[in-house]
Amino acid sequence: MIERAIGGIGQAIKFTLTADIVSYANIMPDNTKNRSEAAAIYTEVYSEVISRAESQDFAGYDPFDGLESRLFKAIPLLSGSSLARIAWLQAVKRFPVNIRPLLKVPSGVNSKGLALFVLSELSLIRSGRRNAGPIYRLLDSLDELALYRKTNDGRTTRSFGYNFDWQSRAFFAPKGTPTIVPTAFAAKAYLEAFEMFGDIRYLNAADEVSLFILNDLRRPVESESTICFSYTPADNSIILNASLLAAEVLSRTGKLANKAVYHETALKAARFVLEKQTKEGSWPYGTRLRHKWVDNFHTAFMISSLKAIYDNSLADYGHPDSQSFSDAITRGVDYWISNFFLDSGAPKYFHNRTYPIDIHSSAAAIVTLCEIAEIREDAVSLACKIADWTLENMYESAGRFSYQINKFYKTKTEFIRWGQAWMAFALARLIETLGSKSE
Repeated sequence: MIERAIGGIGQAIKFTLTADIVSYANIMPDNTKNRSEAAAIYTEVYSEVISRAESQDFAGYDPFDGLESRLFKAIPLLSGSSLARIAWLQAVKRFPVNIRPLLKVPSGVNSKGLALFVLSELSLIRSGRRNAGPIYRLLDSLDELALYRKTNDGRTTRSFGYNFDWQSRAFFAPKGTPTIVPTAFAAKAYLEAFEMFGDIRYLNAADEVSLFILNDLRRPVESESTICFSYTPADNSIILNASLLAAEVLSRTGKLANKAVYHETALKAARFVLEKQTKEGSWPYGTRLRHKWVDNFHTAFMISSLKAIYDNSLADYGHPDSQSFSDAITRGVDYWISNFFLDSGAPKYFHNRTYPIDIHSSAAAIVTLCEIAEIREDAVSLACKIADWTLENMYESAGRFSYQINKFYKTKTEFIRWGQAWMAFALARLIETLGSKSE
């Protein structure tokens, strides 16, 4: 049982972890009692996280929001230079304490963060631990952040962007630029809401996102059998997990809306990613030389998307690609689990380097492990082990998670999308999975 401590759950949860939760890393599939106890503890933490987000109106800071600094924007020599933007953004992101208030960076509501909270609440509703009331307000808030465009034939596309300017080495994306990553997570939220409530508005919203993918995103790679979608409508970057997220949306919408062309296009995008998998089972972040690294959470994202595409576009159709997709997923999962986690449950950042240990890596790993539980016997046990390690080492108090642990220091900055929303999603998925395994 959790005991509340003065000032929040943080210190009590650490005590309980050392006494009880660590043993949950060895939960066996038929150990219903332990699973129920673990789910109860994770639910306590989830409640702290969601309550904190609600008290802040789901607004907060982001690792990549440094360019919103009013001080930086006031110096045209800096704000007009791509090199200066990269340097400033990275300096703010990597600073060991949160200097955003000093730099006049405003907190804001992030569309991807909001979508993750929607997905979290839907998981808790399915598990019987939340009622459906608040979810409609979250979905309405997500609608308010949508960007719309009319196609040449009069149809409407729907997309989402980030609430801050963002500069990469490849391109600059001003605040509000339609971007596939937040757009895809919003579509996931709409699709799960449609599946739960049967409200056609949510399927129509996901279909509008699919039209955005098909009509507005560029295709830097396109052949008879493969496609790669761009990150935004304005760039030609080849980022594997981003293109695969677009494919996942098409695949799931295609299944629910019965649109064969969505399946065909999704499989083309997935084939492109499968072609880039190494013999060991890994994928690089992208195809260009500067994008050749292999990290934990992007690998997790690709496994999740491939599994979803397989389930929605291949599993029930006797498709000739089914076996090659299944083999690639298995190879990817084996590589990921073998190379990205310490025995303690701590997630490594890179396959060949541990630090920084990032809250994003913990959360993405837990979600992906829950999603592959039916094909990997040890997935739920490992998800619990990672969750337990994360709660013991990165959960501060009163619903707050740290950002990163480096070799000699911890960065405790709270990030609404990167950490808070992702850990809410991870805990909710784990609670739901533990419940389904106990039935």
